Amino acid sequence: MSRRQWHYGLLIGLSAIAVILGLQLMGPRLTPQSSSQPSSSLLVAAAASLQNPLQAIAALDSPDLANVSIRYTFAASGVLQRQIEQGAPIDILIAAAEKQMQALQDQGLILTDTRSNLLTNQLVLVVPKTALSSVARFQDLVQPQIKRLAIGEPRSVPAGHYALEVLQNLGILDQVRPKFVLSNNVKAVLTAVETGNVDAGIVYWTDAQASSKVAVVGVADRSLHSPIVYPIAIVRSSRSLPQAQQYLEFLKREPAQTIFQRYGFGRPAA
Repeated sequence: MSRRQWHYGLLIGLSAIAVILGLQLMGPRLTPQSSSQPSSSLLVAAAASLQNPLQAIAALDSPDLANVSIRYTFAASGVLQRQIEQGAPIDILIAAAEKQMQALQDQGLILTDTRSNLLTNQLVLVVPKTALSSVARFQDLVQPQIKRLAIGEPRSVPAGHYALEVLQNLGILDQVRPKFVLSNNVKAVLTAVETGNVDAGIVYWTDAQASSKVAVVGVADRSLHSPIVYPIAIVRSSRSLPQAQQYLEFLKREPAQTIFQRYGFGRPAA
């Protein structure tokens, strides 16, 4: 090795050592954390019909959650189920039906002892408020002038599954099925009715009462469909179990429950 090559190699080696030492000295740049700064985070996956109340609840102050950053993702319950099955970093699931939650429980993907029913809802038939509609009850959907009926995609949207049950138990499903306009969540069903793209839609009472553009013309009798409950549970893979448990309990208490009721949700029977 020539003297020049030796000096060059030494220079490279010293430079590498300097970089390593520099990184060790700098380390992660930490800033002092005040009590108001989040020290952990939660990702809450919730049915689309819960978007408005959960956003209102997010503005509440809770000493137990002062250092917890809470983020939300809203979608159809079936979509959220698939995300959890595929390993999405979700801490808590609030579904709009027991079917999706049970499927996850059967796979061992939720902590069973944290599962409970958080809320209840009702299914209603809505029409555009500005339209001169002849629909006054579910049975009127068979009328020939009713050409387009929006419901959620029954395989992934619980409201759509409940709608099928109602129509089936009323004995009009086969007559009404050709009129279906399927949507990927209940919010999309409501929008289709609001914009007049369909003649009627089947949504939750909570969504209907939040809109000034639709009229409720029928409320499904509870005997016509499975119980509409919103189960909640912590996902087994959560890395923030204490905080997830605190948030779960927070939603079951006041003032969170008062906000849910303000948006039309009910409390399940004890």
